[in-house]
Amino acid sequence: MSAPGEPASRRVQVAVSGLGRFPAARDPGLGPWLERLVGEQAPGFDSFAVRFVGDRTMRRLNRGYRGKDETTDVLSFPGGWTPEGRHLGDVAISVPQAARQARQRGEPVTRELRLLLIHGVLHCLGHDHETDRGEMAAAERRLRRRYLGDG
Repeated sequence: MSAPGEPASRRVQVAVSGLGRFPAARDPGLGPWLERLVGEQAPGFDSFAVRFVGDRTMRRLNRGYRGKDETTDVLSFPGGWTPEGRHLGDVAISVPQAARQARQRGEPVTRELRLLLIHGVLHCLGHDHETDRGEMAAAERRLRRRYLGDG
């Protein structure tokens, strides 16, 4: 509850779909963690959606939206105004690709998924590591320290 005179804190609505298909990636803390990340980093937004997919779906999305006929780890689709409010965007993550990357680093898949979510949220906020001068990489390092405990 807010103190008198303070605005009530808004809670962003986060929709997560597809994890049921990938038992190794189940993370009971993911929903609250993601709500905190989006709520703190994008306070003016009302909603955000994540879809966990396989390589075939990710390859189709990457081919259709970026013209690249290969799988990738994460794709971001910035949102905008909707009848329900301001939508931050949608992120698709290939769980098999995330699992391969996690294995290469010797890290849990659940951690890799959180790292990719940070990356996707930054893209939805307008960052672009392909055209900026390292601003997104710096923001990602800062968020990794805060939300993943990277030192």
